[in-house]
Amino acid sequence: MSDRTSGRPESRGSARISALVWGLVGLIVLVVLWEGYKAFGPASGVQLFDTSILPRTDDRSMPHLLAMVQRALEPVNSSAGSQAVWVAVVAAALTSLGVAAVGWAIGSVVGFLLALLMQRLQVAERAVLPWLILSQTVPLIALAPVIVAWGGKIQIGAFSWDRWMSVAVIASYLAFFPVAVGALRGLQSPDTIHVELMHTYNAGWFKTLLHLRLPASVPFLLPALRLGAASAIVGTVVAEVSTGYKGGIGRMIIEFAQSGTSDPAKAYAPIAGAVILGLASAGLVALLGLALKRFNRQEASS
Repeated sequence: MSDRTSGRPESRGSARISALVWGLVGLIVLVVLWEGYKAFGPASGVQLFDTSILPRTDDRSMPHLLAMVQRALEPVNSSAGSQAVWVAVVAAALTSLGVAAVGWAIGSVVGFLLALLMQRLQVAERAVLPWLILSQTVPLIALAPVIVAWGGKIQIGAFSWDRWMSVAVIASYLAFFPVAVGALRGLQSPDTIHVELMHTYNAGWFKTLLHLRLPASVPFLLPALRLGAASAIVGTVVAEVSTGYKGGIGRMIIEFAQSGTSDPAKAYAPIAGAVILGLASAGLVALLGLALKRFNRQEASS
């Protein structure tokens, strides 16, 4: 009975409203914590064993949220024709989103193919899965220069490796891992009795994959794709800083931070843009669940 009622429009609508309400509550809590600490926190910040763990509460180190909003509506600089800060942030965020989307797509395909391989061959799971886990311990700061150097040597006819491709590769490096693990868990989720039933129908591995394992993997795969999208955004922002790729939100964070002492409210605009970009990317992937909602009963009921 619970599986049937969980798919009703009323239940899905209530879940969306509940998620929206909790999101607004979380935003209000962040505003209260920020302004509350600024109002009542020590002027010199909070230190623990000579290590600063909370910032100072002066306007230069911690401007008011209203001042950040006001600064976002003003021009980037005093030059004629300078666009508003929020317009520049949106343009940079869209650039990063495009690069991250390429990285997410590559990482998702690679991760899903690895999951298929590990599901098909048990020896592959034992051999590949530890290396997948180990791969996520490599710091991006060390990986970025290597990818840029290797990519710069690629020249095939009229094709030449551009720096944004290195950023996309780094984004895919972070995106493929959650997809591989989530897809593997989903492909292995069908009960043994259902797999044996497919065997009694003389269904081979591919038909079992198509009609049983893939539909069963959807509740596990969609959260993995959302996590992969958020990871791709993080990888893109970090890679833009590490590789020197200009035009994206990561580079803008560094550029605006350089004027932090004279214009502190401006430095927070691209940071907020990066946060919103991560949420938006996960939301865009969630739209994929609408096309697969009939396979997504477990996630809908949770």
